This record gives sequence, C-alpha cells and structure tokens, in this order.
Amino acid sequence: MPMPNSDDLLILDTHVWIWLMEGSDRLAAPAQRRIEQAVPAEALRVCAISVWEAAMLEAKGRILFNDDCTAWVRRALAAPGLSLFALTPEIAIASTRLPGALHGDPADRLIVATARCCSATLITADSAILAYGKAGHVRTLSASSSA
Repeated sequence: MPMPNSDDLLILDTHVWIWLMEGSDRLAAPAQRRIEQAVPAEALRVCAISVWEAAMLEAKGRILFNDDCTAWVRRALAAPGLSLFALTPEIAIASTRLPGALHGDPADRLIVATARCCSATLITADSAILAYGKAGHVRTLSASSSA
C-alpha cells in the first residue's frame, strides 16, 4: 500500500498507543474517530522510542500489561492500520534542534521531531506537547477530553 498522505498520517504518543491497545476509556471521542479513520489507510504510526518508553514504564511498575512486555509490544505493533516509524538520523538530529520551547524529555523530543519531519498529526494528552502545538511548532490533536 502506498504511503498515506501526510495530512492523514497520525503518530500516537506512547500513552495514547497504550490506551488504544488496552481499550482505555481515556481516549476522547474526536481522537478515537481520527484513529478509526486512519486504520483503513494504514496511516497510524508509533515511534520506535515508544517501544522503549512502554518497556521502561512496565519495568518500573508504572503500568502492567496482561502479557509479557515483549509479547504485548508484538501484539500492539500488529494492530490493524498501525506500523512502526523508525528512528532515522534526520529525526535524531531534528530532536536536538526543535524550534521554540519544549521540555528536555528525550522520548518526547524524538516523538515531536518525528511528527514534524513527516508532517503528521501527533495525538497526545501531554499538556506541554499540546502547548507546543498551539504555538505552531507541530500539528497536534488532544487525546483526552481533559487536555
């Protein structure tokens, strides 16, 4: 299948990916609709750093998967319409040169840089990233009705 139009491409922040795979009710209806629309076009992406981030959360006991972490990641990456976005040298460099003010969390910076580099919309509930989006630095969609 050809690469989706960048206007349709969605990147899921790590917590959104986990919420989606775990069937959480935290995902706001507009975000859920956009995700559902992206599935047939295979326009959902998860950044490679999100695999590391999910594994770190699980290792620290901040989240608990029903499966072993490796099995959970394999199952979550096999979800319909979803694929892994590789960490390229360009994205790694771009994450160190983001315009404006964004906190220094390396995983968040890599996820934002990925969205910027591929002109995708980043679905997140992270208030700092949403504010960064409102400042015009990255396209965002709030994942949470409270964000």
